[in-house]
Amino acid sequence: MVRLLGPQDRLLLTIEKQYPLVVVAVRGNRITLSGDADQVHSARVLVDELVHMVREGVDLGPVEVTSSARILESKSGSPAELLSQSILTSRGRSIRPKTLGQKEYVDAIDTNTIVFGIGPAGTGKTYLAMAKAVQALQRKEVERIILSRPAIEAGERLGFLPGSLTDKIDPYLRPLYDALNEMMDPELVPKLLAAGTVEVAPLAYMRGRTLNNAFVVLDEAQNTTPEQMKMFLTRLGFGSKMVVTGDVTQVDLPAGASGLQLVTTILDEIDEIHFARLTSADVVRHSLVGQIVDAYTEYDAGKQLEKFERDERRSRKATP
Repeated sequence: MVRLLGPQDRLLLTIEKQYPLVVVAVRGNRITLSGDADQVHSARVLVDELVHMVREGVDLGPVEVTSSARILESKSGSPAELLSQSILTSRGRSIRPKTLGQKEYVDAIDTNTIVFGIGPAGTGKTYLAMAKAVQALQRKEVERIILSRPAIEAGERLGFLPGSLTDKIDPYLRPLYDALNEMMDPELVPKLLAAGTVEVAPLAYMRGRTLNNAFVVLDEAQNTTPEQMKMFLTRLGFGSKMVVTGDVTQVDLPAGASGLQLVTTILDEIDEIHFARLTSADVVRHSLVGQIVDAYTEYDAGKQLEKFERDERRSRKATP
C-alpha cells in the first residue's frame, strides 16, 4: 500500500485529481471509491492497473499515474503491460518508458533502422535512445556506441575556452557523459571510452566515416544545418542503427534552416525510417515543464498567426 499510495499519499492525491468526482478513502489495505458512477468505474480500473504495476516491480510516481489514466482513457491497452517493459536496470533502478508516446518511441527503435525522436524538453528522447544503445551493446547486437552532438552555444557566447581540443568541446558533450554514467558502471565507462567501444564526439568528427555495427545517437539535432544532417545520415553502415533526437522549437543556429525541420519533409515516406513525435503529455520532469511547453507552443502559434495575417494585409494592399 505504501508503494501504491506514495509518500504522504501523493499518488492518492494524483488519482483524485484525475477523477475529481471520486472520493478515495483508504483504511489499512482497503481502498474505497465513491462518487460519480462512471468516474468510480474508471478509477477502479486505474487502481487495479497500478496494483498490477507495483507487483511487477514498477516504482510508481505521478507521471505513471497520469500516463496510465491517459492510456485507459484512449483505450490503447493495459498500462501494466505497456509501461512495465524494462530497458535497463542500473544501480537497482529500472529504466523504462513512462508514457504511451515513449513506449511507441522505444518500439520504433526496435523495428526501424533510423528513428527521429522529435519533441519538447523532458520527454526522454535522448535518455531512452541511450538506454537502447547500452542495451544493444550488452546484448552484442552492435559492437560499439557512438554519441554525438553539434557544438552550438545556446544563445550566448562562451568565449574562448581554455585547454586542449578535448577540453574545449567537453562542455557541449557533458550531458551525454552524465547519462552514460547513470546507465553503466562508472568504473567501466572510462575503459570503454579508451577502447573505442563507446565514443562521444562532436558532429564535425563524423565527416568521412562509415559507421558499421554501431548504435549511433545524434542529440540536439535541431542545431544541425541541412548539410550536416545529410552528412550524418549518410554515415550509416551495415548492421547499424541511428537515433536522431531534437526539439524543433529550440533552434540555436545563428541563421538558416534547421536540418531536423527540413528532414521531416524529405524522408517522411522512406521505409525503415520512423518519425516519433513526442508531446507535452510525454514530459516526465516536473509537471510544470509540460505546462511551460504548452504555454510556449500556444504563444508561438499566436505569433505565427499574427505574422500570417500581417503578410496577408500587406499582400492585399500591394495588389492593384
